[in-house]
Amino acid sequence: MTNPVQQGAHALRDLSDDELLRYSRHILLDDIGIEGQSRISNAKVLIVGAGGLGCPVGLYMAAAGVGEITIADDDEVDLTNLQRQVLHTTDRVGMPKVESAKVQMLALNPTIRVNAVQQRLTGKALSDAVQNADLVLDCCDNFKTRHAVNAACVEHGKPLVSGAAIRLDGQLACFDLGNSEAPCYHCLFPDGQDVSEINCATMGVLAPVTGVIGTLQATEALKIIAGFGSPLFGVLQIYDARNGDFTRMRVPKDPDCPVCNKATKKRAGESGQTA
Repeated sequence: MTNPVQQGAHALRDLSDDELLRYSRHILLDDIGIEGQSRISNAKVLIVGAGGLGCPVGLYMAAAGVGEITIADDDEVDLTNLQRQVLHTTDRVGMPKVESAKVQMLALNPTIRVNAVQQRLTGKALSDAVQNADLVLDCCDNFKTRHAVNAACVEHGKPLVSGAAIRLDGQLACFDLGNSEAPCYHCLFPDGQDVSEINCATMGVLAPVTGVIGTLQATEALKIIAGFGSPLFGVLQIYDARNGDFTRMRVPKDPDCPVCNKATKKRAGESGQTA
């Protein structure tokens, strides 16, 4: 498959002896090997949200050796978070979530770089963070931020892995936003609709559901970065924990989408081509 992650034309950094040992179980896999692990270790990812989804994502991105992880969230650790947000601990209640996450990720893997951004990314700050990343993981809990992250990923042509979990249900979708023929998050969930915010504080969530979806997000991210398998681009995968069922459906591109079609026309204009 064509790898949508662009890590520059320079050669990948060689792995040290310690890294070769640390990631040996990855390297043994034919799908990854030394080259795939080098891609992972040279990658930069942005995790938006350090809650129920961002925690398992952060753990596995750190454990897998993603070279630079930026995690953004404006919240602090609360006692109610600890039922599912596995990066945080009781003694860190009151600490900014991103600082708590950084402590835990570096304790797991001190060879990586973790940037803790204690703010809700918007505007230029969001655009700059997305531009600096090779891949973005949407682990937030509100539609406004999800749509803003999607728009920034479309603008910069960065792959987006989006997850959500509530009650006993979860969902996962991946978007190849460097591909003008591919759908975006807005194609799946148009904004401007009369949609009430759904959150764990009012509706509850079964703790392992966030782990299932976050782990699937991490899996898809590593597939995209290392360039193996068939990432779930343009697919919505739904998990029903009550019955243990997974279902999939294709996400069609909206020919009138004001986000990804506008970006396609802009890119075509810049290249002198007809969209």
